Amino acid sequence: MTHYDLYAIGNALVDSEYEVSDARLQAMGVDKRHMTLIDTPRRAELLAHLDGLQPRQTGGGSAGNTVVALAQLGGKAFYSCKVAHDTLGDFYVKDLQARGVDSNLNHTRATEGQTGSCMVLVTPDAERSMCTFLGASAELDEAALHPRDIEKSKIYYMEGYLAASPTGLSAALKGRQIAKDAGVALALTLSDVSMIQFCKAGLDAMLNEGVDYLFCNLEEAQVWCGTQDLAEVKKTLQKLAKMVCLTQGPDGSEILSADQSWHVPAEKVRAIDTNGAGDMFAGAFLYAITRGYHPEQAAALGNHAAAAVVSQHGNRLSLGQLSAIKAYVLPPLK
Repeated sequence: MTHYDLYAIGNALVDSEYEVSDARLQAMGVDKRHMTLIDTPRRAELLAHLDGLQPRQTGGGSAGNTVVALAQLGGKAFYSCKVAHDTLGDFYVKDLQARGVDSNLNHTRATEGQTGSCMVLVTPDAERSMCTFLGASAELDEAALHPRDIEKSKIYYMEGYLAASPTGLSAALKGRQIAKDAGVALALTLSDVSMIQFCKAGLDAMLNEGVDYLFCNLEEAQVWCGTQDLAEVKKTLQKLAKMVCLTQGPDGSEILSADQSWHVPAEKVRAIDTNGAGDMFAGAFLYAITRGYHPEQAAALGNHAAAAVVSQHGNRLSLGQLSAIKAYVLPPLK
């Protein structure tokens, strides 16, 4: 009998989101629209550029956002991650607990160092550029895994960002094997173009002989496949997973299986901040799938939830917002 709808592993990061101009972003030397890993000196340099600006602070991390979305929709989720014994770590633990997500942090905590953080720089065109200081997350390892909880889950979800961390990747792969041996479905998000460009070997290891669910946006898919041709991209992606969720921003999403596909249009909204949109889509999609809804219905829920996220500042939605979206999009199960 399953206990969790979703068991995920990923980086625990506290997001600090700033609204900045393109000129300031350029002056900071930040690669627009992508995630860049930074060290302590670079973090101090960037903070100096942001002096005087007040950020919005929220719990973050790609897979962290996904499990929170699923839990707020009514699913049951577990998150394996790592934080330090500091103020940000306390904030992160309390945030997961408040959102109804179980975690290894209830039992084990890092004792030294700093909790990971991410500067999310949002420009007027709603694009987000991220500068990530991994902190304690860089030391995420197999000790964060709860094998029995993996075995009791419906889906095991891996965050592609872990491809940049030797110990994090090893933990993700250990969990993958546990899940596979137990017959648990496997899911992976490619996370960011930078992971494909610089850490593809790790992503290949997570994919291995294929997964059940693969999440990526159009740019990530094109870079992965080495072509801009959408038909060729789809053919390649279909070989990687039993079901592929290809998100395309305002053009909606494409759900691909071995023998069919569904294009699900997006709700038309004015985008303010794209931070967390893909994470939200994945959480909403997997919630609906684990409840027995058709992939097209699951994608519709994902599209609506992602549209709500990009219509506001911040990577999370309230329980009330998600409840309203669920009631609007999903028919009652028979």
